Amino acid sequence: MGDAFSRNSETGRHEIGEAALDTVPKLFFHRVEKYKDRIALRKKELGIWNKISWRRYGEQVRRVGMGLVAFGLEPKDRAAIIGDSRPEWLYADLGNLSVNGISVGVYATCSAEEVKYHLSHSEARFFFVEDEEQLDKALEIRDRLPKLEKIIVMDMKGLRHFNDPMVISFDELLKTGKKLDEKKPGLFETRLGKTRPDDIATFVYTSGTTGPPKAALLSHSNVLCNSNAFAKHVPAFDTDVILSYLPLCHIGERTLSVYHAINMGFTVFFAESPDTVPENLRDVSPTFFFGVPRIWEKFYSVINIGVQNATWFKRKSYKLAMNIGKKAAKRKLSHQRLTFLLWLINQFASITVFRKIKKLLGIERARFALSGAAPISPDVLEYFHALGVNIRESYGMTESSSLISMHKDGNIRLGTCGEPLPGVEVIIAEDGEILVRGDNVFQGYFKDEENTRSTLVDGWLHTGDLGEMDEDGSLRITGRQKDVMITSGGKNISPQYIENLLKFSPYIVDAVVIGDGRKYLTAIIIVDEDNVIKYAQDNRVPFTTYASLTKTREVLKLIGEEVEKVNAKLSRVEQIKKFAITEKILDQEDDELTPTMKVKRKRISEVYKDLIEGMY
Repeated sequence: MGDAFSRNSETGRHEIGEAALDTVPKLFFHRVEKYKDRIALRKKELGIWNKISWRRYGEQVRRVGMGLVAFGLEPKDRAAIIGDSRPEWLYADLGNLSVNGISVGVYATCSAEEVKYHLSHSEARFFFVEDEEQLDKALEIRDRLPKLEKIIVMDMKGLRHFNDPMVISFDELLKTGKKLDEKKPGLFETRLGKTRPDDIATFVYTSGTTGPPKAALLSHSNVLCNSNAFAKHVPAFDTDVILSYLPLCHIGERTLSVYHAINMGFTVFFAESPDTVPENLRDVSPTFFFGVPRIWEKFYSVINIGVQNATWFKRKSYKLAMNIGKKAAKRKLSHQRLTFLLWLINQFASITVFRKIKKLLGIERARFALSGAAPISPDVLEYFHALGVNIRESYGMTESSSLISMHKDGNIRLGTCGEPLPGVEVIIAEDGEILVRGDNVFQGYFKDEENTRSTLVDGWLHTGDLGEMDEDGSLRITGRQKDVMITSGGKNISPQYIENLLKFSPYIVDAVVIGDGRKYLTAIIIVDEDNVIKYAQDNRVPFTTYASLTKTREVLKLIGEEVEKVNAKLSRVEQIKKFAITEKILDQEDDELTPTMKVKRKRISEVYKDLIEGMY
């Protein structure tokens, strides 16, 4: 087999070769053979970042695969996986793929009923669960899952004396796999060799903002073509380091931490838990960093609240440095050379101010930073460019195996999502919908011919997003078809742009703009709890609960000022005339957010119906 990439000995960068390996596990084991004892994965335990070599990585994947075969897994059988980002998630995923199974990711935040839907719909025979908490969900629903045969527990803490014929530990699966491998040498290679590029590798469930989640079918070819296109767009090195912290069932995180990491030879560090991500980020200081908009908005918020509480000298230094950084960033982004004086002053600002800020966040080594999975305000991107962070915006979706377009060095145009990736065609339909064609486009939805026919038409993926191409070939997203509002005056308005401007405020974590069929626009606003509480404490605002805080005159005035800042950037018809603050944070358990933290507009309209009507 040929190598998917050859490594340039001078630069360390992988370059795409002609004879690409055609499935994920074939490419993976080629990497294992190539890198052997180099570090592939690192996981923090008891304060120490333990090392896992490519050789060890390969052994674990092989044993998982053979363990599944020993328990009866047949080609195209489904194995589901639930849990936070950890090495065992990868072992389970790749082990299953290596013996021609199909992996089904399930969000760790899913309720037992949601888990039941995923396993029942996908007809999963095997279920990998992270720990006792996830096992409890499986045990609650297993009687309603006739296809389910085995539950494999990754972390047996608290389950030492637990005994159930359907449940085995991850270690037991590995031992079973090793025994079968010794008994039937060559069986693993036979199963691995039968994997084909057009075979389905994974079911990736959509976020379900408008109904039950749909299972997008992605083939080995789909995900590898997407990774190869990513590599052509952005230089990558086998010395790069990434932190895996987002759910691995999300196609964006899986692309970076699994498919692209294998393709490029990255070292993947695993966050200890969702709560320790800031600390782990500072520990690792990755050279590649992917964050959803909520992460970048939080970074911005943390910095600005911190500056407000700094000494007079630090506040002045920060303000001066940011003025310089913004001037330098604007010239760079508009392809203008910096004058020597501006370059010199910006270097000084970088050394004295920006470097400390980036180190505080853990992104001082990031050669490349990416925002994706949802729209982000251009103001947020401009801010990080001013800090000297090489951040790009991307656009993609589950059905395109992740990426469709991305900013490219030398052509970063804020307000756009960059150029389509190599091999990906993008056109704008007459009604403004973005259509996509390429080898990265999915195979359809499982058990859903109707949605497959309406989404895949003559080879074109109908994204449901509205957009336009600018004169330089960059894609601009103007809204979501189903979200476009028509006011009573007949004006078409896309709420996402306005909502992103509102979320740029350090005091606003989420916003839902209302106005369909109405005379004017209003907004449901969810405040940033930590920052607003800090504001209240600093300004001696009395409150007892979060709900009481949102009703205080001072907080209403604070948010009103933030809304007016946004209104100043909008046309009259787009301006927010009234707003209301929710008395609670939006919650996935209340079905207000998807597992990817996207707001369910329909649900918000139902839950806060009285609040909305009160603004009209």
